[in-house]
Amino acid sequence: MLGALGDDDAGKYLRRVADDAGVDMSAVATLAGQPTGRAVITVGDDTGENTIVVVPGANSAVHVDVVPNGRVVLAQLEVPLDAVVTAFVAAKQRGAITILNPAPATELPTELLAVTDVVVPNEHEIGLIGGVEALLDLGVSTVIVTRGASGVEVSTAGHRSPTAYAALAVEPIDTTGAGDAFCGALAARLAVGSSFDDAIRWAIVAGGLATTVHGAIPSIPDAAAITARLSD
Repeated sequence: MLGALGDDDAGKYLRRVADDAGVDMSAVATLAGQPTGRAVITVGDDTGENTIVVVPGANSAVHVDVVPNGRVVLAQLEVPLDAVVTAFVAAKQRGAITILNPAPATELPTELLAVTDVVVPNEHEIGLIGGVEALLDLGVSTVIVTRGASGVEVSTAGHRSPTAYAALAVEPIDTTGAGDAFCGALAARLAVGSSFDDAIRWAIVAGGLATTVHGAIPSIPDAAAITARLSD
Protein backbone atom coordinates (compact mmCIF):
# COMPACT_ATOMS: atom_id res chain seq x y z
CA MET A 1 0.00 0.00 0.00
CA LEU A 2 1.10 3.58 -0.64
CA GLY A 3 -1.39 5.08 1.78
CA ALA A 4 -4.04 4.04 4.28
CA LEU A 5 -7.39 5.31 5.52
CA GLY A 6 -9.50 4.14 8.39
CA ASP A 7 -13.01 2.78 7.92
CA ASP A 8 -14.42 5.81 9.72
CA ASP A 9 -16.34 8.82 8.40
CA ALA A 10 -13.11 10.74 7.73
CA GLY A 11 -11.81 7.95 5.50
CA LYS A 12 -15.09 7.76 3.59
CA TYR A 13 -15.06 11.53 3.09
CA LEU A 14 -11.50 11.51 1.74
CA ARG A 15 -12.37 8.76 -0.72
CA ARG A 16 -15.33 10.79 -2.00
CA VAL A 17 -13.12 13.86 -2.42
CA ALA A 18 -10.51 11.81 -4.30
CA ASP A 19 -13.12 10.19 -6.53
CA ASP A 20 -14.61 13.60 -7.39
CA ALA A 21 -11.12 14.84 -8.34
CA GLY A 22 -10.33 11.77 -10.44
CA VAL A 23 -7.52 10.57 -8.16
CA ASP A 24 -6.50 6.91 -8.47
CA MET A 25 -6.88 5.45 -4.96
CA SER A 26 -6.20 1.83 -5.87
CA ALA A 27 -2.99 1.75 -3.81
CA VAL A 28 -4.62 3.33 -0.74
CA ALA A 29 -5.93 0.67 1.64
CA THR A 30 -8.88 0.92 4.01
CA LEU A 31 -8.00 -0.60 7.39
CA ALA A 32 -10.84 -1.98 9.48
CA GLY A 33 -11.02 -0.68 13.02
CA GLN A 34 -8.40 2.01 12.41
CA PRO A 35 -8.98 5.78 12.59
CA THR A 36 -7.97 7.82 9.58
CA GLY A 37 -4.83 9.87 10.19
CA ARG A 38 -5.64 13.46 10.98
CA ALA A 39 -4.24 16.68 12.35
CA VAL A 40 -5.49 19.06 14.99
CA ILE A 41 -4.83 22.57 13.70
CA THR A 42 -5.01 25.94 15.44
CA VAL A 43 -4.76 29.22 13.53
CA GLY A 44 -3.41 31.78 15.91
CA ASP A 45 -2.84 35.29 14.61
CA ASP A 46 -3.66 37.84 11.93
CA THR A 47 -1.10 36.34 9.51
CA GLY A 48 -2.97 33.03 9.39
CA GLU A 49 -0.01 31.05 10.79
CA ASN A 50 -0.90 27.67 12.27
CA THR A 51 0.19 25.04 14.77
CA ILE A 52 -0.42 21.39 13.92
CA VAL A 53 -0.58 18.26 16.07
CA VAL A 54 -0.54 15.08 13.94
CA VAL A 55 -2.39 11.89 14.95
CA PRO A 56 -1.08 9.16 12.58
CA GLY A 57 -3.90 6.62 12.88
CA ALA A 58 -3.95 4.34 9.83
CA ASN A 59 -0.92 6.14 8.38
CA SER A 60 1.30 4.31 10.87
CA ALA A 61 0.48 1.00 9.13
CA VAL A 62 1.59 2.09 5.66
CA HIS A 63 4.14 -0.15 3.96
CA VAL A 64 5.38 -0.25 0.38
CA ASP A 65 5.35 -3.37 -1.79
CA VAL A 66 5.31 -1.94 -5.30
CA VAL A 67 5.66 1.67 -6.48
CA PRO A 68 3.61 2.40 -9.63
CA ASN A 69 5.42 3.79 -12.66
CA GLY A 70 5.71 7.55 -12.64
CA ARG A 71 8.13 10.39 -13.27
CA VAL A 72 7.88 11.73 -9.71
CA VAL A 73 7.46 10.15 -6.28
CA LEU A 74 6.46 12.57 -3.51
CA ALA A 75 6.37 11.63 0.18
CA GLN A 76 6.03 13.22 3.59
CA LEU A 77 6.69 11.88 7.08
CA GLU A 78 3.23 11.07 8.42
CA VAL A 79 3.93 7.48 7.37
CA PRO A 80 6.79 5.24 8.63
CA LEU A 81 10.27 6.23 7.49
CA ASP A 82 10.93 2.68 6.28
CA ALA A 83 8.06 2.99 3.82
CA VAL A 84 9.44 6.25 2.44
CA VAL A 85 12.94 4.78 2.04
CA THR A 86 11.58 1.72 0.23
CA ALA A 87 9.49 3.87 -2.11
CA PHE A 88 12.38 6.21 -2.92
CA VAL A 89 14.84 3.39 -3.57
CA ALA A 90 12.39 1.82 -6.03
CA ALA A 91 11.73 5.20 -7.65
CA LYS A 92 15.41 5.98 -8.13
CA GLN A 93 16.02 2.57 -9.67
CA ARG A 94 13.49 3.55 -12.36
CA GLY A 95 14.95 7.03 -12.83
CA ALA A 96 12.06 8.90 -11.19
CA ILE A 97 12.46 12.22 -9.37
CA THR A 98 12.05 11.87 -5.59
CA ILE A 99 10.65 14.75 -3.54
CA LEU A 100 10.51 14.74 0.26
CA ASN A 101 8.38 17.09 2.33
CA PRO A 102 9.99 16.51 5.79
CA ALA A 103 6.89 17.11 7.88
CA PRO A 104 6.54 16.43 10.71
CA ALA A 105 10.25 17.24 10.98
CA THR A 106 12.46 14.48 12.37
CA GLU A 107 16.03 13.27 11.99
CA LEU A 108 16.44 11.96 8.46
CA PRO A 109 18.46 8.76 7.90
CA THR A 110 21.38 9.01 5.48
CA GLU A 111 19.99 6.15 3.39
CA LEU A 112 16.89 8.24 2.71
CA LEU A 113 18.79 11.41 1.81
CA ALA A 114 21.02 9.43 -0.56
CA VAL A 115 17.97 8.63 -2.72
CA THR A 116 16.21 12.00 -2.38
CA ASP A 117 16.48 14.51 -5.20
CA VAL A 118 14.50 17.40 -3.71
CA VAL A 119 13.77 18.26 -0.07
CA VAL A 120 11.09 20.89 0.64
CA PRO A 121 11.17 22.03 4.30
CA ASN A 122 9.61 25.21 5.61
CA GLU A 123 11.57 27.87 7.49
CA HIS A 124 10.96 26.12 10.83
CA GLU A 125 11.74 22.58 9.67
CA ILE A 126 15.05 23.30 7.93
CA GLY A 127 16.94 23.81 11.20
CA LEU A 128 15.43 20.68 12.73
CA ILE A 129 16.67 18.46 9.88
CA GLY A 130 20.26 19.72 9.83
CA GLY A 131 20.28 22.78 7.56
CA VAL A 132 20.71 23.28 3.82
CA GLU A 133 24.45 22.60 3.65
CA ALA A 134 24.19 19.31 5.53
CA LEU A 135 21.40 18.07 3.26
CA LEU A 136 23.39 18.89 0.13
CA ASP A 137 26.50 17.24 1.60
CA LEU A 138 24.52 14.04 2.20
CA GLY A 139 23.44 13.69 -1.42
CA VAL A 140 20.30 15.79 -1.87
CA SER A 141 20.38 17.59 -5.23
CA THR A 142 18.03 20.48 -4.41
CA VAL A 143 16.75 22.06 -1.21
CA ILE A 144 13.72 24.34 -1.43
CA VAL A 145 13.03 26.29 1.77
CA THR A 146 9.59 27.85 1.90
CA ARG A 147 9.44 31.00 4.03
CA GLY A 148 5.80 32.05 3.89
CA ALA A 149 5.36 35.69 2.91
CA SER A 150 9.14 36.00 2.49
CA GLY A 151 9.06 33.68 -0.50
CA VAL A 152 11.15 30.65 -1.39
CA GLU A 153 14.90 29.96 -1.43
CA VAL A 154 16.33 27.28 -3.73
CA SER A 155 19.82 25.83 -3.22
CA THR A 156 21.37 23.10 -5.35
CA ALA A 157 24.45 20.92 -5.14
CA GLY A 158 25.96 22.89 -8.01
CA HIS A 159 24.84 26.34 -6.82
CA ARG A 160 24.70 26.49 -3.05
CA SER A 161 24.09 30.22 -2.81
CA PRO A 162 20.29 30.32 -2.62
CA THR A 163 18.17 31.66 -5.45
CA ALA A 164 15.24 33.66 -4.08
CA TYR A 165 11.70 33.62 -5.48
CA ALA A 166 9.09 36.10 -4.28
CA ALA A 167 5.90 34.90 -2.64
CA LEU A 168 2.52 35.39 -4.29
CA ALA A 169 0.93 38.65 -3.13
CA VAL A 170 -2.17 37.59 -1.18
CA GLU A 171 -4.02 38.43 2.02
CA PRO A 172 -3.61 35.16 3.98
CA ILE A 173 -6.37 33.99 6.28
CA ASP A 174 -5.22 30.41 6.99
CA THR A 175 -1.86 28.87 6.06
CA THR A 176 -3.12 25.32 6.62
CA GLY A 177 -2.40 23.21 3.53
CA ALA A 178 -0.09 25.74 1.88
CA GLY A 179 2.92 23.44 2.07
CA ASP A 180 0.90 20.53 0.71
CA ALA A 181 -0.34 22.65 -2.18
CA PHE A 182 3.21 23.81 -2.91
CA CYS A 183 4.65 20.29 -2.96
CA GLY A 184 1.76 18.85 -4.94
CA ALA A 185 1.98 21.51 -7.64
CA LEU A 186 5.77 21.17 -7.82
CA ALA A 187 5.52 17.40 -8.29
CA ALA A 188 2.67 17.67 -10.80
CA ARG A 189 4.53 20.10 -13.04
CA LEU A 190 7.76 18.10 -12.95
CA ALA A 191 5.75 14.97 -13.75
CA VAL A 192 4.47 16.50 -17.01
CA GLY A 193 7.99 17.52 -18.03
CA SER A 194 7.98 21.20 -17.11
CA SER A 195 11.23 22.99 -16.35
CA PHE A 196 12.26 23.34 -12.72
CA ASP A 197 11.76 27.10 -12.85
CA ASP A 198 8.22 26.66 -14.22
CA ALA A 199 7.43 24.07 -11.56
CA ILE A 200 8.65 26.39 -8.79
CA ARG A 201 6.44 29.22 -10.02
CA TRP A 202 3.40 26.93 -10.19
CA ALA A 203 4.17 25.75 -6.67
CA ILE A 204 4.47 29.29 -5.32
CA VAL A 205 1.11 30.27 -6.79
CA ALA A 206 -0.53 27.09 -5.49
CA GLY A 207 0.85 27.63 -1.99
CA GLY A 208 -0.15 31.27 -1.98
CA LEU A 209 -3.70 30.60 -3.14
CA ALA A 210 -4.09 27.92 -0.46
CA THR A 211 -3.63 30.56 2.24
CA THR A 212 -6.68 32.49 1.05
CA VAL A 213 -9.19 29.76 1.96
CA HIS A 214 -9.98 28.29 5.38
CA GLY A 215 -9.15 24.65 5.99
CA ALA A 216 -6.79 22.10 4.44
CA ILE A 217 -8.57 20.14 1.71
CA PRO A 218 -10.89 23.00 0.61
CA SER A 219 -7.91 25.34 0.20
CA ILE A 220 -6.00 23.27 -2.38
CA PRO A 221 -6.32 25.11 -5.75
CA ASP A 222 -6.84 23.24 -9.00
CA ALA A 223 -4.86 23.72 -12.21
CA ALA A 224 -7.41 26.18 -13.61
CA ALA A 225 -7.06 28.49 -10.60
CA ILE A 226 -3.27 28.36 -10.75
CA THR A 227 -3.21 29.00 -14.50
CA ALA A 228 -5.54 31.97 -14.12
CA ARG A 229 -3.35 33.56 -11.45
CA LEU A 230 -0.16 32.92 -13.44
CA SER A 231 -1.67 34.73 -16.42
CA ASP A 232 -2.35 37.89 -14.36
